[in-house]
Amino acid sequence: MSDARPLRVVVLVSGEGTNLQALIDAAAQPDAPYEIVAVASDKRDARGLERARTAGIAALHVDPRSHADRSAFDRSLADEISSFSPDLIVLAGFMRILGAEFVARFEGRMLNIHPSLLPKFKGLDTHRRVIEAGEREHGATVHFVTAELDGGPPVIQYRIAIDDSDSEESLSARVHAGEYIILPHTVELIATGRLQWDNGTVIIDDEMLSKPLRIDEQRA
Repeated sequence: MSDARPLRVVVLVSGEGTNLQALIDAAAQPDAPYEIVAVASDKRDARGLERARTAGIAALHVDPRSHADRSAFDRSLADEISSFSPDLIVLAGFMRILGAEFVARFEGRMLNIHPSLLPKFKGLDTHRRVIEAGEREHGATVHFVTAELDGGPPVIQYRIAIDDSDSEESLSARVHAGEYIILPHTVELIATGRLQWDNGTVIIDDEMLSKPLRIDEQRA
């Protein structure tokens, strides 16, 4: 790693924060190219905030109920985030839909991780829906955030084969294991300058990314 300062990352969470923990663990490695400067949540009791405090990271609660409407909440959250001068914002299990104004303010600097192989199965309950649809493949996608829900350009996907014996619970566990790999990897790609956003186009190693990078599950 060069002498350039680490990429400044703010993470948004709503719950347990296991993907956040994967990022915290990766950022704690020697010569990590990024640092998590703050974690923010819409839930006061989010386990992710406790994880942040344990790691010595600023933990912020922005309460939607104390704002007149969603736009006011978005503006308040954006202002709180901006006070940390972030280079990148990562949605790691943040369960609120952010408005177009918020997204535009951080255009090209915001990632989300979603538990499906986008563009398939946007939204919630992905593990149940892939089983009901008879899919033979499932996984997780890291993508840049745009105003379209789960519709931004995908960067990297973790893919698993669905077994006849799989349940929602087993798929969830297997997909989570992949999320903990691809989310820190994507942040590292950005921090090292290999992955860039150029006016809506994703660039990897100085070439346009035409399809998501792929990591397949390795099973014993």
